[in-house]
Amino acid sequence: MKVERVMSGADRLGWSIRCVCWVGACLLVSACAALPEVRYLSSSLAAPANPTVTNAQGRLSAKQSHSLLVRRWRNSHADVAALAALEEAATGSPLIAGNKVTLLYDGPQTMAAMMAAISTARDHINLETYIFDQDEVGMRFAELLMARQRAGVQVNVIYDSVGTLGTPQAFFDKMRAAGIHLLAFNPVNPLKLIGPWEPNNRDHRKILVVYGLVAFTGGVNISSTYANSSLFRSKARRDAKVGWRDTHIKIEGPAVAALQWVFLDNWLTQESPELADSNYFPPLKNAGDKLVRVLASTPGGDHEIYKAYALAIQEAKQTIHITSAYFVPDAQILEALSDAARRGVDVKIILPGVTDSGLVFHAAQSFYGEMLAGGIKIYQLQIAVLHAKTAVIDKVWSTVGSTNIDTRSFLHNDEINVVVLGDEFGNALESAFAEDLGYSVEITSEQWAQRPWSDRLKEWAARRLEYWL
Repeated sequence: MKVERVMSGADRLGWSIRCVCWVGACLLVSACAALPEVRYLSSSLAAPANPTVTNAQGRLSAKQSHSLLVRRWRNSHADVAALAALEEAATGSPLIAGNKVTLLYDGPQTMAAMMAAISTARDHINLETYIFDQDEVGMRFAELLMARQRAGVQVNVIYDSVGTLGTPQAFFDKMRAAGIHLLAFNPVNPLKLIGPWEPNNRDHRKILVVYGLVAFTGGVNISSTYANSSLFRSKARRDAKVGWRDTHIKIEGPAVAALQWVFLDNWLTQESPELADSNYFPPLKNAGDKLVRVLASTPGGDHEIYKAYALAIQEAKQTIHITSAYFVPDAQILEALSDAARRGVDVKIILPGVTDSGLVFHAAQSFYGEMLAGGIKIYQLQIAVLHAKTAVIDKVWSTVGSTNIDTRSFLHNDEINVVVLGDEFGNALESAFAEDLGYSVEITSEQWAQRPWSDRLKEWAARRLEYWL
């Protein structure tokens, strides 16, 4: 099935400008940062005896935490609690209990859920996004935000300056004129900066917090790219117009405050004007039984998301199932995945079969030979452009967020991921993974060895640029 994205002349110009400026900015950066050593991370950490757990009433005692974890993992591996303690030591973030976490698939379902929440906002709306396009979906979203602002709800928006290069400034000016507070993250134009010019550092997060009571995060941007379903769990005909395949989550409960902190911290870090007074942290009640850990990473930080991924892969016992839109792994992640496969773990990765970025597509394929030799099973999704960034390990450690498994996400982007511990959510993500496998084709070593030399040349060229992708 052919997948098409209809782009206007303005869309094409926007993407062209974005790509040209991106490459130019990257070439201006003289020094390359490096990821931390994580090969022996688990043995170097001083993990607590029991993971720290908080909920709506505050921090749980050691006895309460132990009782909760035993109940949650009674049918799971005995050492999941040990992994949780290691992850806390590596990231500095506690587990948060008492949450309801709803999986959202693709654009239409995610947009409908976010717009419904926005429509009920009573105090404030905080939105952080990489892309905010001036298209049908973007304009509907903007009109709803302006309507809530006029109704007395303070709206604050952070948008990335590279991710919105193709969006006319007049689009944002109209929102500002309506009273919305806007922050252009890390402007490409150095004359608009207050601090240092770091064009290679981008805000890739997708966060929506409504009245401090409900939050959304994942891979979905504000764009008509998400106007249609990818046919995932859809009854639409296979010849219907296909949208991008993505995954988002809706969170209710105490963890909403953690995502709120991430947004507010980013606003203040950008040395932007102070936000208007709002009830950013209303009292939160326990809304469900999900244990989550909210992880935010930033350039020059402590690589929290990278460490969490590395630990989970290294500690895997049965399965590692990853869905990744842009997969350009560093040596340590690739080694950890291959080591897991060699010790008998079922390592499967779903990658794009069609893509919006040919350079990243070929860079990912340049790793296929090493991955297949290491026992990693590779599948390519066929019916839609893949944009999801999810993983489920041993059916009990799951993550959904904005982070791709590549150097750019781990080193140069502001990213956000939510880790969910427990078999109920893990099984739900496993089910989604299995359905995506049904729309994918496996890449075998025999098939890969027969690919044309023209593809090999593209892979070689893209591999030379892997650090910047």
